[in-house]
Amino acid sequence: MEDKTVTAAEDIQIADMDRARADLYNFLGALLAGPPDEMLLAQTAGLTGDDTDLGQAIGTLSKLARVTKPKAAESEFNKLFIGLGRGELLPFASYYLTGFLNEKPLALLRQDMLAKGMQRSETVFEPEDSIASLMEMMAAMIVGRFGTPADITEQRQFFNKHIGPWAEHFFTDLEEAKTSVFYTPVGTVGRIFMSVEAEAFRMSGAE
Repeated sequence: MEDKTVTAAEDIQIADMDRARADLYNFLGALLAGPPDEMLLAQTAGLTGDDTDLGQAIGTLSKLARVTKPKAAESEFNKLFIGLGRGELLPFASYYLTGFLNEKPLALLRQDMLAKGMQRSETVFEPEDSIASLMEMMAAMIVGRFGTPADITEQRQFFNKHIGPWAEHFFTDLEEAKTSVFYTPVGTVGRIFMSVEAEAFRMSGAE
């Protein structure tokens, strides 16, 4: 009985960890899907970080959110991702992996989305291989929004195929973009989180 209790507690802890991972994926997805409104800025301002590199980056982002107005965030977002014709950055897997939009990485992603029962929202018009969409897809897989929660092997396969090859590079570019102010620590959080996830998946695959 004692062993079963310990196992149950461990299972709950793992579930909490996965929930925290999904929350961070969703959070990054929300910040990258569109300009943060007053509510999202307030939620960001309320975050606290620990002494880890990721925690410190979250703490920096929280402090910046407290002094960032929605209009300033919108202007920054537009310069980064929309601009006149195009923004400073093109946050799409196809572009980062091939130099062009709507290429093979997008076709492969659509195949996997179809197999997993995922589809683009009718309110979203950009290609599915945007960084925001991929962050949201990863969160959905972890918590089982489209069915049974994905096990670690399935998560690792999706991450290594669609996110790992380019996301850390994108977040580094976001961190260093000349237009980035509020989005500088967003880039830092994303870069560190992608590195942590990649290492965790690498370790899980080595078992």
